[in-house]
Amino acid sequence: MRVLLIYPLFPKSFWSFEKTLALVDCKALMPPLGLITVAAILPQEWEFRLLDHNIEEINESDLDWAELVIISGMIVQKEDMLVQIAAAKQKGKLVAVGGPYATTSPQEVSEADFLVLDEGEITLPMFVEAIEKGDRSGVFRAAEKPAVTETPIPRYDLLDLTAYDNMSVQFSRGCPFQCEFCDIIVLYGRKPRTKTPEQLLAELECIYDLGWRGAVFMVDDNFIGNKRNVKLLLKELKVWMAEKEYPFGLTTEASVDLAQDDELMKLMVECNFKKVFLGIETPDQDSLALTNKFQNTRDPLTESIDKITRAGMQVMAGFIIGFDGEKPKAGDRIVQFVNQTNIPLAMFSMLQALPSTALWTRLEKEGRLVNSSANINQTTLMNFVPTRDIEEIATEYVNAFWELYDPAAYLTRIFDYYMKLGEAKNVVSKRPSWKTIRALGLLLWKQGVIAKTRLLFWSNLIQVLIKKPRQLEIYMTLCAYLEHFTEYRFIVREQINTQLANYIASKPEPEKVAS
Repeated sequence: MRVLLIYPLFPKSFWSFEKTLALVDCKALMPPLGLITVAAILPQEWEFRLLDHNIEEINESDLDWAELVIISGMIVQKEDMLVQIAAAKQKGKLVAVGGPYATTSPQEVSEADFLVLDEGEITLPMFVEAIEKGDRSGVFRAAEKPAVTETPIPRYDLLDLTAYDNMSVQFSRGCPFQCEFCDIIVLYGRKPRTKTPEQLLAELECIYDLGWRGAVFMVDDNFIGNKRNVKLLLKELKVWMAEKEYPFGLTTEASVDLAQDDELMKLMVECNFKKVFLGIETPDQDSLALTNKFQNTRDPLTESIDKITRAGMQVMAGFIIGFDGEKPKAGDRIVQFVNQTNIPLAMFSMLQALPSTALWTRLEKEGRLVNSSANINQTTLMNFVPTRDIEEIATEYVNAFWELYDPAAYLTRIFDYYMKLGEAKNVVSKRPSWKTIRALGLLLWKQGVIAKTRLLFWSNLIQVLIKKPRQLEIYMTLCAYLEHFTEYRFIVREQINTQLANYIASKPEPEKVAS
C-alpha cells in the first residue's frame, strides 16, 4: 500500500514566525508529529511518503503515486485541509482523515472516505482491518482512551530535518484541570497518561542518531499533569542529557502550579528545559473562576511567573479577552500585567468557543453561538455573542496587541526579562555553525542598522554582553522574534478591523421611534 501523508498549511499566526525562521534558513517551526506517529502505528510493510504543505508544494505526481491519502491537522489548518481532501478525491484516491479537527468536527470533513477519529492507537488498527477487507469507507471511534506505553517511536526518518527549527516529542496526553474553553480534555481526557522514561529517551535517541541538534518541543498540553511520572522521567533524562553533552534545548507547556514545586523546576532546568508556556489567560480573578481556571487563582500570578523565571526557565504565556462578565478595559489590564512581569512572548487572542468544549455546549444552550464552526487564529473575531459589546472587546484587543508588539516596547520588555532570567546550568561551548553566523549577521543588519529602534537595540545588546554574556543566544533569539511581530501586528489590526466593520455593517438598523 502506497500511502501519502499530507499535513495542511498553517495560516499566518502568532506562532508562524516566517520572517524569524528565514533568518535561520528554516521553513517551519515544527514537524507534523501526529502524522509521523500515525506512520509508525500503521503496517510497516506499507510504503510512506510525507508531504508537509508548510515546507513544500503538493504536486499532482504525488497524488498519482498514492493509493491512499491520509490527512491530519488542527482546527487552525481546516481551510487547507478541506482543499487537500477535495484535491485527493478529485484524483479518485481513497482519503482518510483524522486528528483534532476531524475528531471534534467530523461533519466538516465528511467528504473523506474514512474518518479515523480519536486516538490512533485504538482507531488505526480498526481502519487497517477495514482496508484489508476491501472496505471503501468507514467511521472509526474509540470508546476509551488508550495507554501510550505501547506507542511506537514516530517515523522521524520521513522528515526533512533541515526544514524545521524545532523537533517534537510527546511524553503525556491529557490534563487534570477542567477549563471551560479548552478542548484538550475533550480530546485526551482529564487523566494524564504518560509514556515510560525508556520510551521518551528512545525517541530522543532516535532524533539524536538522525543528527538533530538544537531545540526540541515537548508538545504535551500540560507536561506536569502527572508530576510523579514526570519526575521519574526527569531523573533519567538528566543523566542522558549530561552523557550526550546537552544536545537539545527543551521547551514545553505546563500549568502555572509548576511554580509550587521547587524540586520539579530544579529537575527541569537540570535537564536543559529552556522555555515553558503557561496558560495565564487573564489577570482578572473573576474571569478565571468563571471559566474554571482555578489553578491560576491559588497563588499570585506575578509571583509564580517570577519564580519560574529566576529558576532559569523563560516563561511564554497565553492571554484571552472576551470572557463572560469581563469588565471594560480588559485589554489594558493584560498589557499592564505583561509589562509588570516582562513576559517576552505573550500570545494574545479573542476567546473562541471550540466544538465539544463545555463553553461550546453552554453557549449553544443559551443560543449565543453565531458560527457553527470555530478558529483559534489571532485574526478571528469571536464566534459567539459576548456579555459586553463585541466592538468594545475587538477594539481593546487590537489596541492591546498593537501596544504589546510595538518594537520599542518589545525590546525594552525582553531586555528587562532577560536581566532577571536565572542563569543557565548547562551551557556547553560549541563552535557556531554557518547557519548561526548567517542568522546573527542578518539580525544585526536588520535591527542594528535598518530598524528605527537601532539605538535601543545596541544599547541593550551592549549591556547584555557586559552583564550576562553566557546566555547571549537566548537574548538574540528573543530579538529575532521581533522580525515576525513587527509585521504580524499589522495583520492582526487589519483583519480584525475588517471583520469588525463587516459585522457592524451587517447589524440591522434600529427602528426609528416616531416623534
